[in-house]
Amino acid sequence: MTIDDSNAPLFRESHDGRGIARITLNRPQLHNAFNDRLITDLTAVLRGIHGDETVRALVLTAEGKSFSAGADLNWMREMATYTPQENLRDAEQLAELMHALDTLCKPTIALVQGPAYGGGVGLVSCCDIAIAASTASFALSEVRLGLIPAVISPYVVTAMGIRAARRYFLTGERFSAETALHHGLVHEVVAPEDLEAAGKRMIEAVLAGGPKAQEQAKLLIADVGGEVCDERLRARTAGRIAELRASQEGREGVNAFLEKRKPRWRGEA
Repeated sequence: MTIDDSNAPLFRESHDGRGIARITLNRPQLHNAFNDRLITDLTAVLRGIHGDETVRALVLTAEGKSFSAGADLNWMREMATYTPQENLRDAEQLAELMHALDTLCKPTIALVQGPAYGGGVGLVSCCDIAIAASTASFALSEVRLGLIPAVISPYVVTAMGIRAARRYFLTGERFSAETALHHGLVHEVVAPEDLEAAGKRMIEAVLAGGPKAQEQAKLLIADVGGEVCDERLRARTAGRIAELRASQEGREGVNAFLEKRKPRWRGEA
């Protein structure tokens, strides 16, 4: 039976009064698999969130039993008829989605309630913080289709490390949430019924930080990751903290600490 959701919303977007944006993948009958429309629409929404100063953080979730099964089978059948140029264009669009999520200037939290395969693992890897239910599972099964996880590979290798990637890229085997935790793909594993509570706890932790400082912290990680701590890098990092110390947010944070009050970004003076 073919399921046609061409006119249905492929994900839901919501915002609360604290500045938390939530995107919920909404193709449960198709295991929240990707197609070209989902990729294009989700990329556009992420870019909008990136530029929205009212948003403090993004939570990425999914409806149904699966987080995301990767590529939609119907889309894969269609891609089999594409020219090399059309296939390249599709791959580049997926690359743009992963880049938009990875470089989003707000903290990002993935709540993984079920299986994440292929591109679904890519989404998890691109988020700053990932919490998985103990019933979740993961797989990079592309080689079993004669393919490779090329577009998502920079993010997955950064998350899991080269050694783990050498196993799971080559075998395509499924692995558990606990194994994902061991390899650094997720940060925490909780009981399924505790996933939302764990997400709320993480949101509270994120809201405690200064928004501009968090944006700069993400840029700092990208800048220093894998770099040798030479004179140039030391100079760049010294310059970053000097700039933030002199900023309005930096001064407010330090003053709030010294005055034993909450900083203004917490909504209380």
